[in-house]
Amino acid sequence: IRTTVVLVMAWLMVFMKGKQHEVREIEKKELLFIGLSGIATGASWLCYFKALQLGDVNKVAPIDKSSTVLTMLLAFILLGEPLGVYKVISMVLIAIGTYLMLNIQKSTTEVKGYKWLVLAVMSAVFASLTAILGKVGIEGIDSTLGTAIRTVVVLIMAWMIVFVTGKKNTLKHIDRHSMLFLILSGISTGASWLCYYRALKTGQAGVVVPIDKLSIIVTIAFSYIVLKEKLSAKSWLGLILITAGTLLLLV
Repeated sequence: IRTTVVLVMAWLMVFMKGKQHEVREIEKKELLFIGLSGIATGASWLCYFKALQLGDVNKVAPIDKSSTVLTMLLAFILLGEPLGVYKVISMVLIAIGTYLMLNIQKSTTEVKGYKWLVLAVMSAVFASLTAILGKVGIEGIDSTLGTAIRTVVVLIMAWMIVFVTGKKNTLKHIDRHSMLFLILSGISTGASWLCYYRALKTGQAGVVVPIDKLSIIVTIAFSYIVLKEKLSAKSWLGLILITAGTLLLLV
């Protein structure tokens, strides 16, 4: 549902900028990588939200955000982006910070097994591939148009899962309050994507992605204040290191 809102928002931006006619000019290679980026996004989402169902937000989010370090490495290996001293130090700080955030106090809910951990790791891997594939795909086209096209792929993938799992009949049970927040979430996601892929087009993936991942601060704050998920001293230290490592990229 929220991806449907993102799709409408993205294509509205395309038409407002008058870029809809450029669809015919997109090369097959660019279209392929945009499509693969959309598939990776859908896979990352599915893994992430399933992990959230099985584990605490303050456990799942840090692992998902570890995709930052993986993206920086892939950007160096696959895209040839420079890997200077500051960036290496940043990667180390973010990695240590992520590890410390895994040492969290007892869960506020009962969590059995490690399936949530596997799903969270898979979410991080797919998120990294999303950035790398997206960077390649939008190099030669307008970033807004690229975002709109990949959103089509994500939407198709999301609804396929809904129908395959037989969840389509639950749509009528969604109340107005939940629908309102789904729509607001979709609008926020759309705005985030448009900014993110514009930044990816003009900047280095190894810098844009870590800065984008600073959203973890808001996520952890929300889980602490609203969901009452408490963090240990080590977890707070980890959050500080992740923030410091990300800010170091701006030096």
